[in-house]
Amino acid sequence: MTTISQFWADVRQALPHLQEPLPAAWAFGARAEHADELLALVLSGTKTGTASLLADFTDEEPVPTVGELSIILDGQGNPRAVLETTDIAIVPFQDVTAEHAWSEGESNRSLDAWREIHKRFWEEHSDAEFSETSPVVCERFRVIYPLT
Repeated sequence: MTTISQFWADVRQALPHLQEPLPAAWAFGARAEHADELLALVLSGTKTGTASLLADFTDEEPVPTVGELSIILDGQGNPRAVLETTDIAIVPFQDVTAEHAWSEGESNRSLDAWREIHKRFWEEHSDAEFSETSPVVCERFRVIYPLT
């Protein structure tokens, strides 16, 4: 198993123009199998977006910014990819667009499916109170490593 530090060293050897500080490392979803499913969508190029409740961000884990890098982990905590944030939009849940739902690559990629999946997820896994007007951070990204 490659450590996050060793993974980042390998990435920087392949892409020497990248910043030296180690980016945040995280996994999609709340369960190992979900992390692996979503990672597979990212690596296949299907998933180019994600969403989080604004209320779930903290001073220690702030809202991502355009240009920020992230190391994505699989369900076992192994580093597998590096993403670069390309766009951030904060909108009420009810105003998330069909285009963003499509970018997330889940289920049939429809807005209705996106709403059902995310409402259930946030009601089960967020400490924040969820409603149709809850602010959602819609993030778009691109994979910069592994190189394609």
